[in-house]
Formats: sequence, C-alpha cells, structure tokens
Amino acid sequence: MTQLEEKKGRIAQQQLDAYNRQNIDEFLGVYSDDVTVMTFPGDEVMYRGKEKMRERYSELFKNNPNQHAELISRMVKGNIVIDYEYVAGRANGQSIYAIAMYEIKEDKIQKVWFVK
Repeated sequence: MTQLEEKKGRIAQQQLDAYNRQNIDEFLGVYSDDVTVMTFPGDEVMYRGKEKMRERYSELFKNNPNQHAELISRMVKGNIVIDYEYVAGRANGQSIYAIAMYEIKEDKIQKVWFVK
C-alpha cells in the first residue's frame, strides 16, 4: 500500500472511530461540505451535503445510543476505501453486516456508496 493509500485508510478510520463515539462534529469533520451519499449498485443518490448528513446521523446516534460498528476488513486502492463492518447494538436489536465505499480527495470524503 502506498503512503497516500495509507493516509486514505486513516481518514476512513477516523470517521469510523468518531461514529463509534457518536461524536457528530468529529464524524463530519472528514467529509466534504458537498458530500454525496449513494446506493450501490445503481448510484441512486440518497442525499447530498454535510448538513443533511448531520441531520441523519444526529438522529441515528440519538435513536441508537449503543450502536457500534466493528471493522472486519478494509481495502484501499487509489482514492477508494472499502470497509466491511459488523454493526451491533442497534435499538431494534438486529445486527447487520455493512459495506461502505468512500471516495477520498483532498483529505475529505467526497462520495459514499452503501452496498444494498
């Protein structure tokens, strides 16, 4: 892995750590102001912008105070980081496996894809 790819991995880890602490400001700190969040496959836009992300994740944290994402594996290739996670502690009692892909440019996450 190149030094640049290692840096991209650290940015993804920083947001995961903040997510697990439910620190909304630190979590959003690694995202671009105009971040785009999409589904994969298909690139359906779920929402755009850091403020929309703040609304969604503030609500998520409030409703799931014990939620925690455990990183199972991470791949980094160029600007893309792919995380495979196990998410537990959700209010509905259901644990899930999740795949998130991040496109990182200029030290900010520009795009996120959540695999359906």
